[in-house]
Amino acid sequence: MSETTTIPAPPQAKKVPTTRTHHGDTVTDPYEWLRDKESPEVIDHLTAENSYTDAVTADQEALREAIFAEIKHRTVETDLTVPSRRGGFWYFTRTIEGEQHPVYCRVPVSAPDTETAGAQALESWTPPDVEPGVALDGEVTYFDTNAEATAHAFYQLGGMSIDESGRLLAYCEDTTGDERHTLRFRDLTTGENLPETVEDVHGAAVLDPTGSRAYYMVADEAWRPWRLYVHTLGTDASADRLLLEVANEQLWTGFGLSSDKREMIILSGNSEYDESRLLDLTDADAEPVLLIPAGRRLLHSVDPIELDGERKLLITHNAEGPNNALSLTTAEALAAQSADGRQAEAELDLGATVLPHEDTAKLEGVTVTAAQVLVSARRDTVESVQLLSLDTLRQVRDGGAAVPTSSLPGPDFEEELFTCAVTSAEHEAPMFRVLYTSWFTPPRIYDIPHAATSDDGAAPTPILRRETPVQDVDLSAYRATRIWAPGDGTAPDGSPVQVPVTVMHHRDVAPDGTNPTLVYGYGSYEISMDPSFGIPRLSLLDRGIVFAIAHVRGGGELGRWWYEDGKKLTKTHTFTDFLSATDRLVEAGWADPARIAALGGSAGGLLMGAIANMAPEKYTAIVAQVPFVDNLTSILDPDLPLSALEWEEWGNPIQDAEVYAYMKSYSPYENVRDTRYPAIAAVTSLHDTRVLYVEPAKWVQVLREHQQGDAPVVLKIEMDGGHGGASGRYESWKERAWDYAFLAHHLGAAERRF
Repeated sequence: MSETTTIPAPPQAKKVPTTRTHHGDTVTDPYEWLRDKESPEVIDHLTAENSYTDAVTADQEALREAIFAEIKHRTVETDLTVPSRRGGFWYFTRTIEGEQHPVYCRVPVSAPDTETAGAQALESWTPPDVEPGVALDGEVTYFDTNAEATAHAFYQLGGMSIDESGRLLAYCEDTTGDERHTLRFRDLTTGENLPETVEDVHGAAVLDPTGSRAYYMVADEAWRPWRLYVHTLGTDASADRLLLEVANEQLWTGFGLSSDKREMIILSGNSEYDESRLLDLTDADAEPVLLIPAGRRLLHSVDPIELDGERKLLITHNAEGPNNALSLTTAEALAAQSADGRQAEAELDLGATVLPHEDTAKLEGVTVTAAQVLVSARRDTVESVQLLSLDTLRQVRDGGAAVPTSSLPGPDFEEELFTCAVTSAEHEAPMFRVLYTSWFTPPRIYDIPHAATSDDGAAPTPILRRETPVQDVDLSAYRATRIWAPGDGTAPDGSPVQVPVTVMHHRDVAPDGTNPTLVYGYGSYEISMDPSFGIPRLSLLDRGIVFAIAHVRGGGELGRWWYEDGKKLTKTHTFTDFLSATDRLVEAGWADPARIAALGGSAGGLLMGAIANMAPEKYTAIVAQVPFVDNLTSILDPDLPLSALEWEEWGNPIQDAEVYAYMKSYSPYENVRDTRYPAIAAVTSLHDTRVLYVEPAKWVQVLREHQQGDAPVVLKIEMDGGHGGASGRYESWKERAWDYAFLAHHLGAAERRF
């Protein structure tokens, strides 16, 4: 920035004292009035914040443009996905250069439809070869998101559902960013929308296989999905039937179809326990049947399976231990135990154990097919797919012993650190599909034949369908390694806690103590930061920046205990793990202690606020994306969006004085102090319903009041976006370029080195 450029004074919000009192503690908040986003004065203030941010970061514009151009250049803009077969069509999406959103396409299946085993059946499930920008014979665009988005500043799909015949499409659209969707229906034989709509739908809707009914959720005032409705096509939405109301304010309800689409699975839960129900989709008048009530305090999921003509249930649950087990039972057996209040009188019988609890393997869940059960499990931080045969299920059903998850076979991959996840497993298909990726392997799509289709009984060989292309980059020029940082306390086996840290760098960057370094973290809700490829990250690595990910407690990388040791009254482990990871990067020579930045979003934004207060001297710059930095105020108000649901993650400070005091001890907004803070950018969206914009808006005000140094504190707010920012891929790239440019600028690493 030129020395003659004048930076305006930062916006100063007026102070209007608001008090709250809990457990004998009275807090006065001068900026709570900023919560009223309908106030013109609030909007004027936020607009002024954007203007100030533009002025402060004007000298980063060229760097932003350069990073955006690099992302755009390396991305194959006219691209496509591998077609997936459902019924008589292959479905896929195309992206077109210059267009923000994907285009949804399909083409009729041309291979002979056969139920015979072997190569002929595999052939009928082999996707057609599709070329970017070249239409297939018979290809139809059934939904052009770009055309739908034209009339709106923001446009995002909440989900799509197509009936078994391929005739009817149900889709939910959000045109403001507040996640309040309109449900619409389209006749795919004519391409015309039906006249009926349903307003204020939460998330996605699901069609029953016949396309005669649509199921959807409605949220309460706290933005918690709590009512499940069914809409009969051809009727007015006012006549929709209420199937279920979940009054427990601590339960979030979701639903989906069983693998054979005969039943709907309804799961209401939080991070510590669930309540499950089944709905018979073959009966239009059926009501949900309660299987396992919330009173059992069991964390679980339910997957129906047909075994030798008998309807069974696979239950993934934590009754045997925190890393889960898998049991085989029936809906009738569970429903009987839930009837007439008898669940309080006896221990819950979940049937025969198929996969027992293991300390070294976390069972994440299962996917049922007609040929076998696909088991998602995590070992040594890596999540992959194991194969559970129907013969093993039969043996257990007939009294045989359980089989350890770690002993199950699965596809082998060469890399040590990778992610392999099931993306498609049609019930009757002779294969299933996985997505494979690692830190420097672009996403690959593999189809893996079921073991039953192998002629010699050998483990099936994955068939590579596609690797996402990346332009003009030598991916062999980058490296990823893992180091470990000491954490407070001990692991369940009594050994000292060790925090895994992923270190990514250009091959010509050495651990010599001179490198600018960015440390990323999240650490909440048992969400793991698994290996995944990202084009934007390359722009930082090419500038000589080391990109490190601290896999802190509160995530799920090392099993359930890793999560439980970073929540509620152990939440500060998340923060101390991050600081320890930062120190370890310095000790190992990867980071220059004078040039370290930090990045995190949402609950990771809370992490950013906490470490800024705890050790501001360790960081040169911090970017906090949609940051949860006024967490105590939010969770103290059960009427705010999602607050009551958060009690199982953070504790209930309304009822528990200890939780209140603990949360107040680390709440970023309430612990800002007089010190030299690093450069801080809080990035948010006006219409975010998950972390309200008011939290970072208030936070930057108090940061500036206590800032003892010269580093800027800025608020960047997207006025037309939601929790994920603006809509459209180009806008997303611009936002990422803005964040990375802010960090690279303050790290003194604006110029490309490689």
